[in-house]
Amino acid sequence: MHVAVVLAFLVYPHLYDILTVEVPATQAFLPQISTGIFILYFGLFAISFDFISGYTGYLSFGHAAFYGAGGYFVVLAGNGKLPLVGPETPYVFLILGAAVVALLLSVAIGLLSFRLTGVYFAMITLGFGQVLYVVSESWRWLGSSPSEGLETGANFVFGVPYTDLGLELGFYGSEVEILNIYNNPEFVAFYVIGFVVLICYLAMQRMIHSPFGRAMIAIRENEERARAIGYNTLVYKLGAFMISAFFAGVAGALWAGYQNGVSPDEGFYFLVTGNALLASIIGGLGTLVGPLYGWIFTESVDEFLAPESQGGGLQALLEGVLPESGVQILEAVMTGHAGLYLGIIFVVFVLFVPGGLIGSIRARVGNTSIAKAVSQRIEQLR
Repeated sequence: MHVAVVLAFLVYPHLYDILTVEVPATQAFLPQISTGIFILYFGLFAISFDFISGYTGYLSFGHAAFYGAGGYFVVLAGNGKLPLVGPETPYVFLILGAAVVALLLSVAIGLLSFRLTGVYFAMITLGFGQVLYVVSESWRWLGSSPSEGLETGANFVFGVPYTDLGLELGFYGSEVEILNIYNNPEFVAFYVIGFVVLICYLAMQRMIHSPFGRAMIAIRENEERARAIGYNTLVYKLGAFMISAFFAGVAGALWAGYQNGVSPDEGFYFLVTGNALLASIIGGLGTLVGPLYGWIFTESVDEFLAPESQGGGLQALLEGVLPESGVQILEAVMTGHAGLYLGIIFVVFVLFVPGGLIGSIRARVGNTSIAKAVSQRIEQLR
């Protein structure tokens, strides 16, 4: 299944271009390329959230702190606000710097937060995230109107530092070709961000299937038993927290590089973490790749039910079929109300599909999970 998704990723921009021209009706159902880019970098953030929350059982409700920190690091560097790194710093180094900043922040938060468990851990991480949200909204050093966000005129180029091998990420530079096929900046950004997301996912997947990952799952299944058989659970929890923050910082750097700007509401606000939780529940908490599928589903529904002026598909599809009264009913009941229906879908998944899309598929095909193997091993060692 994952191979099919990778192949779809490789052909999607070109396929979207062809289908929307040859069969205009398909535009109603296919997410736009800009939406696909958002799915990729925010999907990486949701995956990083699942790395700690789904595999250790510690819900990090303030995980947006690391996403926002990564984004703000890139923009502040692009605006020349940070020492040692400035607008001339290669974007690859800015991504790594954003990830390291998020990691260091996670150490400070984690050392205090892991004194608690359960809902208390979730709440204290949420508190830290909200502190950073307030700071990003009101600290004048960041910019003249920090509550409205920050912009940068820096042209972020992804490639090999100090060479001509680079691809411009945003819309502020000239168009770039990839293998003489595409010269659309959106296509370039799609592939650049998708490449980084794929590398990050494979790295986290390898960690999950390592002894470190098995220890994480042992903590989730029964932390007291894991401690009894010799695991230093604090070290493993803090390590998982740092790794998840590292990749959340990468996601934030991709967000800032693509948008050429950041804002408190899109970076540090608690609903940013809420969206990652929504994607994880729908896709499958504790499946790693599930949050990406969940976010694809969520954004597809959101775009499909959006007003036509925002690229919505349902209204455009039915306007030529329904009478005027039917269009008015459609606008009152469906168009622009994606949040309502996603809320209903979320409740349905929590009640009837607790494993999410990927978890349910794996259970259906009889896939033996790592969690089950770890649980069996703990039982043997009792």
